[in-house]
Amino acid sequence: MLAWPGRSLDVPPGIDPGEYRLALLEDTYEVVAGLELVTPALVLDPPDQPDAEAVTWPGTPIVREPSLTGAFAALHALGAESAALIAPDAPDLPPLLIGKLFRALGSAPAAACRAEGGALVALAARLPLPAWLAAALRDPALRDTGLDTPDALDRLRAAAPRPGLVPQAPGWHRLRTLDDLRFLDPGLEGWENTRALLEGHPLGR
Repeated sequence: MLAWPGRSLDVPPGIDPGEYRLALLEDTYEVVAGLELVTPALVLDPPDQPDAEAVTWPGTPIVREPSLTGAFAALHALGAESAALIAPDAPDLPPLLIGKLFRALGSAPAAACRAEGGALVALAARLPLPAWLAAALRDPALRDTGLDTPDALDRLRAAAPRPGLVPQAPGWHRLRTLDDLRFLDPGLEGWENTRALLEGHPLGR
């Protein structure tokens, strides 16, 4: 799980940006925390975000790492043999998609869920990372590859020594712009904190 750094958010008018950020994060965290056989963790960058830590369940590991490679390494040090890093702005992400990412790791070292409009919703990998994947995620010539990188999946696949090493799970969406709110389905269970905060606001433009 990732808590993003202080990038600007496209927040609906009349909603506090901090409350909006935390609502998205808490709903996304709840999706992960509710999965069987999965241990949730919170990855923070910047490292000091007490408001973000407050949304987690007691005992949740807190990882303070600015990069995906650092986050994966820290989770491996905590005992994880595989992990999925998930963007914190996907409050209605179906748990089934996360399960498909982990199942894909049975035949590939990594798997990704692409976001609507580019970038990634999630990146899963066996741990420790294979050398080619670690290098692709931290290549300074590419200014690093993260979940917000528009062509992240293309970069990772290009770095793989052979095709098929980074399969793609079904895509989903992230709430990065006001227009992205149109993807929210009021009839879909979950995303309770985001739903309550958006009550009375139109979903999308």
